[in-house]
Amino acid sequence: MLPGSGRDRALLRSRGEATSAGQFLARAGSLAARLPDRPAALNLCEQRDNFLVAFAAMLMRGQVCLLPPSRAPGVVTEVLAEHPGSYALDDAYVGLAQPVRPLPDLSIPAIAPDRVVVIGYTSGSTGRPRPNPKTWRGFAASTALNASRLREALPALGEGALPWIVATVPSQHMYGMELSVLMPLLGGMGIHGGRPLYPADIAAALADVPGPRILVSTPVHLRALLESGVELPELGAVVSATAPLPAELARAIEQRFGTVLLEYFGSTETCIIASRRTAVDDAWHPYPGVMLQPADDGTRVDAPWFSSSMMLQDILEIRCDGAFTVRGRNVDMVEVAGKRASLADLTRRLASIPGVSDAVVFQPEDAGKGTVRRLAALVVAHGLTEAAVLEKLAQDVDPAFLPRPLVLVPRLPRNEIGKLPRAQLLAALKR
Repeated sequence: MLPGSGRDRALLRSRGEATSAGQFLARAGSLAARLPDRPAALNLCEQRDNFLVAFAAMLMRGQVCLLPPSRAPGVVTEVLAEHPGSYALDDAYVGLAQPVRPLPDLSIPAIAPDRVVVIGYTSGSTGRPRPNPKTWRGFAASTALNASRLREALPALGEGALPWIVATVPSQHMYGMELSVLMPLLGGMGIHGGRPLYPADIAAALADVPGPRILVSTPVHLRALLESGVELPELGAVVSATAPLPAELARAIEQRFGTVLLEYFGSTETCIIASRRTAVDDAWHPYPGVMLQPADDGTRVDAPWFSSSMMLQDILEIRCDGAFTVRGRNVDMVEVAGKRASLADLTRRLASIPGVSDAVVFQPEDAGKGTVRRLAALVVAHGLTEAAVLEKLAQDVDPAFLPRPLVLVPRLPRNEIGKLPRAQLLAALKR
């Protein structure tokens, strides 16, 4: 835990002030002493430093950190009910935990490799959220691989150089957990305490940390950053996940900011298992030890650090060298009159129309696996009419798969990590 140069090494930085590993552990220890004697807690902290402190305190007390798919009261109540005796931690509670003086010689006790330390939930975009327990061994193994791939992408570092991460994603999401929580705790990197969303705020946060700087973000935030024209401090690397990143956007980011962009592939169930440099390679390269086995309903994934095999809904085409490309998702493939199409591919074609800045094609009715009653689309396209968008799309798409209705909207109902929950899509379609 907390690798690096010991208790004096910087761990967290915000508003020009750095927090050392020793100060962080002291604050976590102070909070751990105040926590109730319960088996698990929901970590609802939105401030990144508070989330980190709460997570470390739960590790000290042997409690499981629960990551609900959202902070909505109904969802929180549901997760609490599924874990009898659990409670919730928020910024107000954690903010009261200040380290005592002088700083005690605190440390996080040895953690059993098979101990479940986190239970993360799926986003709910494809059905009822399901719990996904994560062991300490799994986190340690995947974080080491994430850090290794990221360091390979960074420019040559001088001895003792500490990479600093600025993340636009929340800590509660598994991608945010892996890159903004586990990376500073297990990967020997520093983390900025904020979660900037707008381009100017991202630039300010990056300027608040020394180089080499790493921006951890999503395609939605990266596109907004590129289109804003804002100037950024020197970037060592950019990381993207949560949704497919168009190759042209990856190339534009690399060229505009003089950096290297890595895209990570994974899921709540598996954590990150592969990466690629999207600007120059369309194939994903799995981590050492990851084994992929195509199946009728997706892809079976195994790794030495998994408790058991996992099933991905993604349909992968595996090359002879072990790399793979994604052909779609099991729930993404639809069929009409013997013709098959992928909703992701239809969305890609729609979004590539000149004048379209964002789009999604989806099936509004639950017609059962592999069948289609109708397709619908939401499109952000200033200056175009719905008829004009459909006319352009018809040049690349079979008439059977043209979305009707196709509705122009000011913006897509994306959540904080850029995903599109089904309930919000249906609500936007009815407006």
